Amino acid sequence: MNWEQLLSLRRFGDTHKRLRKEQDETRLGFEVDYDRIIFSSAFRSLQDKTQVIPLSKTDFVHTRLTHSLEVSVVGRSLGRSAGKEIISRYPHLNQVHGYQFNDFGAIVAAAALAHDIGNPPFGHSGEKAIGEFFQAGPGVAYKKDLSEKEYQDLVDFEGNANGFKILTESRKGVEGGLRLSYATLGAFLKYPKESLPKKPTTHIADKKYACFQASTEFFREVADELGLLSREHPGSFSRHPLTFLVEAADDICYTIIDFEDGINLGLIPEDYALEYLIKLVKDRIDTKKYHRLAHMEDRLSYLRALAISTLIQDATRVFMEHETEIIKGTFSTALLEKSKYKAQVEDILSLSAERVYRSQEVIEKEIAGYRIISDILEAYSGALVRTKKGNATNYDKLILTTLPERFRDTSGSLYTLLLQCSCYVASLSDSSAVHIHNKITGKQL
Repeated sequence: MNWEQLLSLRRFGDTHKRLRKEQDETRLGFEVDYDRIIFSSAFRSLQDKTQVIPLSKTDFVHTRLTHSLEVSVVGRSLGRSAGKEIISRYPHLNQVHGYQFNDFGAIVAAAALAHDIGNPPFGHSGEKAIGEFFQAGPGVAYKKDLSEKEYQDLVDFEGNANGFKILTESRKGVEGGLRLSYATLGAFLKYPKESLPKKPTTHIADKKYACFQASTEFFREVADELGLLSREHPGSFSRHPLTFLVEAADDICYTIIDFEDGINLGLIPEDYALEYLIKLVKDRIDTKKYHRLAHMEDRLSYLRALAISTLIQDATRVFMEHETEIIKGTFSTALLEKSKYKAQVEDILSLSAERVYRSQEVIEKEIAGYRIISDILEAYSGALVRTKKGNATNYDKLILTTLPERFRDTSGSLYTLLLQCSCYVASLSDSSAVHIHNKITGKQL
């Protein structure tokens, strides 16, 4: 791969090449990407989607929206830091083509801002609930009428693939979705492959997938434009190098900030927690400043900022040390796996898993989320399929009037209908899902 091609400013529908040196410096194409994402309705819905604690009523807890904004800020710093060194290593990028180190920050910031845009309500349990509806619930009846890959898309419903669909899907009058630059779309693709084969290797890019069958044509167009390398399995490509920075920004934020949420919620004792953070930043902490902080939230804020800064610097170091392997597509792990702070990060994640992710509040609300999503999917998918077959009941006709118009179309294939239904459910906020469930089950009149 080469950086000039990887930094493509091309957008869906372009008939000519966009040159960096011809860009308006007051509003760069990569910055336009950020703006388009932040003003989209899909991004706004993240304000009421779970990050860790579903349906939490406390001000302390992060939503997908605040998490995405924080990941974007960290990603911008990572991109700028790495970009400065890349420009130094490949001076022609600046001297010939006009790229600046801030371009790298803008691409990573935009991709990081969108990284959770396709996630369903109720956190990762929402993805599992959609998948299990088709694998072990009423949706299993559709298996016989779907191809193997189509069925895999549904039973292994993936927020990353849904995100790519949201960012790129054409609708009547809206060609190419948000029409982001291909560089930003490439950086967004954490797992640039189709749903099958599932986890064919231990390479980090094979952990999940990033493309539904409905999106494969444009997915391949983006990969070809960026020069992403084809891998051994059909429909599978090497990662865009900046994807490693997007992933690192996400890893840094959920490691430190989910931990912070656990402390603020009282799930992790303050003294115990601060000790873990101090181990991470012990080489950089100003002990005099720290001991002058009288309040827990101030001590926590100081350690959090220092921890994030420490991990940003180290992730940049790892990225540049392995940049040659990354460009060749042979680097196969997340950047934090090579961090000199790996042990400290794993200790924090282990404590978060024990005290936060498996807390009774999280488990109880995830159980409720499974039931809510399954019931909504059963009602809407059943109504859509029966309408397509011409045997819709009066209830089906009534319930379909509550679907947004663009999700009511039954003229496409069964796969298209079921995927669109699943994507509708995934688009719901936590509160909207509860509200719709209450209405379809007669709990709210």
